[in-house]
Amino acid sequence: MKRFFVALAAFGLSVSVALAQDINAAVESFNAGAQALETNKVEALGHFRAALEVVSALEGDDAADLTAKCKEAIPSTLLSIAKEQINDAKYDEALATLEEAKGVAAAYEAAAATEEVATLVPNVYLRKGSTLLKEKDFAGAVAALEQVTILTPDNGQAFLLYGQALLQSGATDKAIAALTKANEMGQENAAKLLGTTYLKQGQALMKAGKNAEAIEAFEKSNSYAESGNAYMLMANALTKAGKSAKAIDAYKKYLELTPNAKNAADIIFTIAATAQKSGDKATAKEYYGKLAGTKYAAQAEAQLKTL
Repeated sequence: MKRFFVALAAFGLSVSVALAQDINAAVESFNAGAQALETNKVEALGHFRAALEVVSALEGDDAADLTAKCKEAIPSTLLSIAKEQINDAKYDEALATLEEAKGVAAAYEAAAATEEVATLVPNVYLRKGSTLLKEKDFAGAVAALEQVTILTPDNGQAFLLYGQALLQSGATDKAIAALTKANEMGQENAAKLLGTTYLKQGQALMKAGKNAEAIEAFEKSNSYAESGNAYMLMANALTKAGKSAKAIDAYKKYLELTPNAKNAADIIFTIAATAQKSGDKATAKEYYGKLAGTKYAAQAEAQLKTL
């Protein structure tokens, strides 16, 4: 019986020694990871994971403390690696690293890391999309920026860039929807882009003989960003539609926005003639009177006598 107890005591001693050795090995691996953080974060990550693999199988307060430190260090290191990849414009690699960090953070219940991943991911897509847009990879830019609008639906800059990418890729209707949201979120450039987009739509509609739709497009264009060109085209469309009074108003706005236009005399004569034809003698007299000293002077004087 005495010999049996001696055997048990020896067994207990060997277990304690082995446990201590395992803890020491895990601590050494963790410390190696901490030292490597300054020079090689990937190497540091490997050390932290090795330490966790050893210590997670052990019991006791020391093991529990080291396990907690490992589970804090691993997602933190992954985030640090991802940030370096972002700074190096390795966006796809960064997204992969962040996806890994997200899974680890969830498994370790690391709330702070989870929140940081949620912040970084749309930022990476935004940078990637902006870069691709500058490089004229419009399809790639659309795909990246669409992710930003999904992940951060209150990001006005993302909708602005997304709208630009969509315009360049020929998806005009989607571009208008994105730019409208950007405009609602206070992005100043969105209004200018919407004005230009509707202006081009109006021109295309006029060429297609869709006069009424063209007038609507020009009106929308001016509602976002007034331009002399849009008013001129709208005036022409209104004249074709027989809406003389509205056409005159549009011509007047054109002159107001472009007072030094080379065709100013032509437009003034057009206003006068249109007004005369529609029976608006007051406007006709007013605008014929503005043509003294121009190539229309003689015609204007003759029409004034008639009026």
